[in-house]
Amino acid sequence: MIADLFERLRALVFPGRWSRDLDEEMRFHLERETAARIAAGADPDTARREARLAFGGVDRYAEETRDANGVRPLEDLGADVRFALRALRRNAGFTATAAGVLALAIGATTAVFSVVHTVLIADLPYAQPDRLVRIYNQNSPTNIWALSVVDLQALRQETQIFASFGAARFTSVAMAGAGEPEQIPAARADAGFFTTLGVTAQTGRLITPQDEPPGAPAVAVVTDAFARERLGGPAAAVGRTLTLDGVPHTVVGVLPRGVAALAGMRVPVWPVLQLSPPTRRGPFGWRGIARLRSGVTLADARRELVSLSARIFPIWQSGFKDQAAHFTPVSLRRTIVGDADAQLELFAGAVVLVLLVAIANVATLVLVRASARAHELSVRATLGASRARLARLVATECLVLAGAATAVGLGLAALSLRLVGSLAPGLPRADEIAIDPPTVLVALALGAGSGLLIAVSPLAGVLRGSLTAWRGDLRRAGGGRRANAVRGLLVAGEFALAVPLLLAALLLANSFLRLERVDPGYDPSRGFSVALALPPSRYPDSALAGYWRRAVARAQEVPGVVAAGVTTSPPPDNGGDVNNFNLVSHPVPDGGAEPVAPWPVVSPGYFQAMGVPLVEGRMFTAADTGTGPQVLLVSRAWADHYFPHEPVLGQQLVSGGCYTCPRSVIVGVVGDVKYQGLSGNGEGVYTPLAQNPVRYATLYVRTTGAPEPFIRPVLAALRGLDPQMPLAALTLQEGLRQALADPGRWTGMLGAFAVVALGLSALGIFGLMSYVVRRQRREIGVRMALGAEPRQVAAMIVARGMRYVAVGTAAGLVLAFVEAGWLGALLYGVAPRDPGTMLAAIGVLLAAALVACGLPGIRAARIRPLEAISGE
Repeated sequence: MIADLFERLRALVFPGRWSRDLDEEMRFHLERETAARIAAGADPDTARREARLAFGGVDRYAEETRDANGVRPLEDLGADVRFALRALRRNAGFTATAAGVLALAIGATTAVFSVVHTVLIADLPYAQPDRLVRIYNQNSPTNIWALSVVDLQALRQETQIFASFGAARFTSVAMAGAGEPEQIPAARADAGFFTTLGVTAQTGRLITPQDEPPGAPAVAVVTDAFARERLGGPAAAVGRTLTLDGVPHTVVGVLPRGVAALAGMRVPVWPVLQLSPPTRRGPFGWRGIARLRSGVTLADARRELVSLSARIFPIWQSGFKDQAAHFTPVSLRRTIVGDADAQLELFAGAVVLVLLVAIANVATLVLVRASARAHELSVRATLGASRARLARLVATECLVLAGAATAVGLGLAALSLRLVGSLAPGLPRADEIAIDPPTVLVALALGAGSGLLIAVSPLAGVLRGSLTAWRGDLRRAGGGRRANAVRGLLVAGEFALAVPLLLAALLLANSFLRLERVDPGYDPSRGFSVALALPPSRYPDSALAGYWRRAVARAQEVPGVVAAGVTTSPPPDNGGDVNNFNLVSHPVPDGGAEPVAPWPVVSPGYFQAMGVPLVEGRMFTAADTGTGPQVLLVSRAWADHYFPHEPVLGQQLVSGGCYTCPRSVIVGVVGDVKYQGLSGNGEGVYTPLAQNPVRYATLYVRTTGAPEPFIRPVLAALRGLDPQMPLAALTLQEGLRQALADPGRWTGMLGAFAVVALGLSALGIFGLMSYVVRRQRREIGVRMALGAEPRQVAAMIVARGMRYVAVGTAAGLVLAFVEAGWLGALLYGVAPRDPGTMLAAIGVLLAAALVACGLPGIRAARIRPLEAISGE
């Protein structure tokens, strides 16, 4: 069968060679037959004539051979394709418009499919990825959090359900070397982390258990890209020394080329994770990655981990009293994808709607073109073309048009995928997104499907129409009432699909505008921040408080600086710095889950630097040191939540599960600051820096005017304290813009889809009504000759077009009501079925449609009756 197919393709591609082969074969058979007849006694001329007759004539034999070998259908197809290309080339305007619209839609759909396939569907790039899970703590269906060192130790010893287990923690490190020090993202990992994922080193080795004990020589693994950019290549990187947080780390291995992220952490450097023995069940912040043993299901693992939690709870319950908390496994792919599935599913639906609108738009153009080709089709029918022959001609042209659009669309998709990193910088698995074989197959399927859908209406006209009627009326094809109804339905369908897209875009825009107007709780107009990290090699625990005190003092000495302060939790997106607590006056029941809240550590000048007001009580002072009473400040929202009808000042807390530690006393209430996103509730509990020395913090500086001129002097002052400290400043305004970047980016992208759909819909109704005016030019001329006013003619055209729009809008509202339920999680301050936004969407759509219908109406009103009647 394969050989036969190859022979047919060869005959189609090389018709001349195939014809020569056929002639030689025919000549061979004729010579044999002639020789046989001469041997039987016939004279040569008679023998040759009888031999030719025996084969039924050479020409007939050749034709039968072509049919038998299946070459004629392929040749006919080739001829149809060549004719379609010539026809499309002759109508360059139609071809460019239709192919361009379709190419944009196919390209966008292909690109979005590639992203969705990679992020949501494709397996992770590890061996047996379905066996990989991440382990969390959980105490309710919606509350899960990371692990502690105690948890890691317990899970490492679990061998019944785990084939391997590893841990890692995302962080940032100060890297010193040539030039100024810099802060880079990193992830500290143990040997089990790499073993569990099944990762191998391209050069050198990975981290081993011998590297993990505290005090062992510090080592690190780097990515291939980092090795090439900073260390002279993978081979030269092994053995080099990186100074990270003041500690020399020897590079022992380089990850394989193309591996930019592991278990969802995209960092260039992986230092070894060395853990000291824990003294309590906390703090929490480590990631545990496990590979389930063969045959162990997720449900099996969940049961065993609940049992393990119960076994270790009594050992540490003096500092962790949440008996409901237990370990739970979650698919690693699910944890990497996170909340991206909601946005990607939204955009996948949006791009499919755009594709359908584009197909309807191009189908309308093709129907108009079919009407213009009525004369050609009628002539072909008159000359004997069958219904199947005409249908094949029409279908081939539509498929060739879709094929050209697919080729261009694939190129557009490839270009757009290069922008994924800038359009969606936080998108998981972004480095894996590419035009792969499944994406190409989907693009080809989209092209073929689009071509067939576009061909449906003209094919129906050809297959169901009367060829006899066509021969008598050259306007029959594409000009009947049924064809006009189909065009109207296609245009109405475009508007029906545009309504939910436009509504979704306006809802997200409304939500984004409300988010922009949210008060973050601080004044960003005259301030900037500097992130700082104190490495243990240069700053022992006893030196931490002294450095922060000197840093604040140095910043305040700069002329023009009004206030300066330090915090561990830069707002507005720092919801990870939380702490559990228990109210002494309202304790949770034994074994119950303690509440948690954002828990920044701050210096006394922090609130003045951020412009956060004091509501009640007092601020922190220099007297709040580690030797004095443990004091706290709380936000107004926190006070209203936990003490709505009681005085909050003087209330005592047990924090961090440490019931043997001194109680903390609330001494003041401050304004609400957003730490859990701009849509958060503003709750927060503050503890003084002098009582809780930290290594990683952010210095905030308030200035007398615009912050930019003061950044360099403040950095110079800080560099005078420690020349090896990496320093980078960020204005508070820029920090707020970064917090709004993702919702703004998603809103802009969906808005672009909506504008395209609206534009295509308007173009569709404009094209249809222009066609109506062109076909009914004589009728309009007669109406005007009989006394119709130009404005009445224009109103007639507009009213006819708006009827199609009204039908489509009504259908679109039904779709929009269904779609609105999917948007709830993405909106802030606006309901998914907000009446005002819905009316605005309808108003925008009707305004665009009115303009699109009004232009042909104006053209109709300008028709001169005598010219229209005589021109017909």
